[in-house]
Amino acid sequence: MMRQLHVFDRPNRFVAGTVGTPGDRTFYLQAVDGPRVVSVSLEKSQVAVLADRLEQLLDDIVERTGTALPAGESDNDALAQPIDEEFRVAAMGLAWDGDAGLIVIEAQAPVETAEEAEETLLEDVEEGPDALRVRLDPRVARSFVERARRLVAAGRPPCPLCGMPLDPNGHVCARLNGYHRGTSLDS
Repeated sequence: MMRQLHVFDRPNRFVAGTVGTPGDRTFYLQAVDGPRVVSVSLEKSQVAVLADRLEQLLDDIVERTGTALPAGESDNDALAQPIDEEFRVAAMGLAWDGDAGLIVIEAQAPVETAEEAEETLLEDVEEGPDALRVRLDPRVARSFVERARRLVAAGRPPCPLCGMPLDPNGHVCARLNGYHRGTSLDS
């Protein structure tokens, strides 16, 4: 299949964002450069992993080069509208382009085999899954990490017993095994 590769080199904006209320949110990565907007959906856990791996990569770069990479300007704006999902993210890749001094992030659409994903991720090939590839200044990447962390933390609070998210309408906790304090079994 012919691959559609959405490439953004130092876009005006690259953020993670959501649509919906906690417990019913859809997560997106969105790249914006002028009138061009590309949005791809993904899981909350993928946003968290991307933020963690990106921070590790940035810390490694600081350690190797000895240069500080503070965050750039904070972006707290909503996602650009309309949000037209290009694809759902199945695989992600992360790299450092040392020659250009840029972070490379690629989010890839689903493929049939893991081997196909490995062969095409971060590669310039004509055949393969659609992908969003963004090249970022490290300061912008650091800002991305901060926003992604706030986004993930803004969800439903966890149950203190089982760690699962608490719903506003109640929570059936596996740790309580159906027992509720104050109820009698003698009824």
